[in-house]
Amino acid sequence: MKKVMLVFGTRPEAIKMCPLVNELKGRTGIKTVVCVTGQHRQMLDQVLAAFDVTPDYDLSLMKEGQTLFDITTGVLNETKDVLTKEKPDVVLVHGDTSTTFAAALACYYLQIPVGHVEAGLRTYDIYSPYPEEFNREAVSCISSYNFAPTRLAADNLIREGKNPETVFVTGNTVIDAMKHTVTDDYSHPELDWVGDKKLILITAHRRENLGEPMHSMFRAIRRVLEEHPECRAIYPIHMNPVVRKAADEELSGCDTIHIIEPVDVFDCHNFEARCHLCLTDSGGIQEECPSYGKPVLVMRSVTERPEGVDAGTLRLVGTDEETIYNNFRELLEDEKAYEAMAHACNPYGDGNACKRIADVLEKGSCEPWNV
Repeated sequence: MKKVMLVFGTRPEAIKMCPLVNELKGRTGIKTVVCVTGQHRQMLDQVLAAFDVTPDYDLSLMKEGQTLFDITTGVLNETKDVLTKEKPDVVLVHGDTSTTFAAALACYYLQIPVGHVEAGLRTYDIYSPYPEEFNREAVSCISSYNFAPTRLAADNLIREGKNPETVFVTGNTVIDAMKHTVTDDYSHPELDWVGDKKLILITAHRRENLGEPMHSMFRAIRRVLEEHPECRAIYPIHMNPVVRKAADEELSGCDTIHIIEPVDVFDCHNFEARCHLCLTDSGGIQEECPSYGKPVLVMRSVTERPEGVDAGTLRLVGTDEETIYNNFRELLEDEKAYEAMAHACNPYGDGNACKRIADVLEKGSCEPWNV
């Protein structure tokens, strides 16, 4: 029996890894071990509870004011003992977080094979997104299994010299997660507040956007909302105090936007399914909203998810105030422009990514997913 350990520590990782945990636990040829680092704490716990996943190890590394140095050294040191004790045949890490990088590095030092879930995403600018681009490129140097969500991601890996026999096109596990989270009978007080208005969903937290870029983003959003009373915006705000300060300075007093505490995965996915459009600098939402036919304005200069841009469901708008303002306003006032994005195809998966990954680990191969 193959022992597979999954290591993750943030809310976005958990959303995409918990469905895989549950798929692997249903395989007779696999023993599954779950280790969470607690890089995020409250937000991580919400997702674990939502998917009924109980970790075998919880390192609880999060601390107030933590830096990238704290996270990286903490994960590297603490996972060593777990890996040495469990001796897994393969360790699965996800995406691009500091947990992902440090856990993969620990595996490399111990010569334990690494499987990289959501492998091959690239901007080829190691400072955008920061530190995520470096993290995912570094993990690719280590990984023995590369689970690419799309053909483009797989092509990136092969072009970089990865053995094609180690690259598997699976789709994205977040699409699997959404099959279990979105319900027709969902209700929430914030949706009651929105009523029959157009719901605008906002997320913003990227490190590279902190400071004036984020202030510019918020000013643009506020201007449009003040001009369009038919809209109501919900912004589940990040825990970062710098983000909260910027939001308070730029968005306070705007009665058409509700800034709320972070929501759990069920709320997040159901808000996405019911929104009119989304403005974000996040990564995962670029994959999730297209599944519901919701246009996404990406407040970043580059994206590691160009499939959505090519498909027409994402639009890169950067952080310039006027650019965001003009694009946001266009989607509210130009029905053809909105419909063109809303009806674009979703290039990110069919809801069977976890099955494909488990098939590779248990049987050595899978039927690839292709758009």
